[in-house]
Amino acid sequence: MSDTSDTSATTRTGPAGGGFAGAVGAEWTKLWSVRAPYACLLAGVLLTGVFTFYYGAIAHINDEPVQALGNAPVSSVALGQFVIVVLAMSTVTAEYSTGSVRTSLQWVPVRHRIQLAKAVVTAAVAFAAGALFAVLGMAVAWTPFRGHAVFDPAEAASQVLAMGLYLALTAVLTVGLSFALRTAAGTLSAVFVLISVLPSMCTALGGPVLLTVYDYLPQSAGAHFMRADGDAPYPTAVGLLIVVAWTAAGHLAGRAVLRRRDG
Repeated sequence: MSDTSDTSATTRTGPAGGGFAGAVGAEWTKLWSVRAPYACLLAGVLLTGVFTFYYGAIAHINDEPVQALGNAPVSSVALGQFVIVVLAMSTVTAEYSTGSVRTSLQWVPVRHRIQLAKAVVTAAVAFAAGALFAVLGMAVAWTPFRGHAVFDPAEAASQVLAMGLYLALTAVLTVGLSFALRTAAGTLSAVFVLISVLPSMCTALGGPVLLTVYDYLPQSAGAHFMRADGDAPYPTAVGLLIVVAWTAAGHLAGRAVLRRRDG
């Protein structure tokens, strides 16, 4: 009688795990079973520490106006975000390069679910990393600033959250492009052009049209959002929405390719 009851209960509830929660759990386990994320996060910590110390020292040497302490780690995102890009990219491209993506797709037959699970896991890690980088950067930059920075708890907390959110969105964008392009070289090249090369080209060439384009690129909009200093041509919230739009575009591109080629 007991065996019959156990079997009946298993039939009603289904196997343990599974579904979207199971996919997220599997991606979380896979992420931390390799060295790549540890190396990426360590590189991010070191890069943030060096960059923010240098940023604060330069502000003091050049006798720049007093600014928010959080501007130091926010500025370091221009380089530090590539640590997150590599981390997020590797969760997809590594599986395509080894062929293990076939196993992942067998385990999670709902195609969009596996992409969404990878996006959620990498976004969570990127958010936590961004918050850590922000706090570390403020702590490191305070001394070399030597009076050229001001610490406001509310503003600092806002910038910590903003950095975490921006890097989380960058991770989701990268996962989407990784599914669309499927190779590490292609994905890294595409992301690098989008968030680094295009902004540099727009500012270098100048002109009202290109400078307007610059303000609506993901890194530029993200910087306006994180700094919240009033220099943007639109409200701070709009900067966030622009990054969200780019992220959604990358995610949908990856979903479309995944469904077409692996459906």
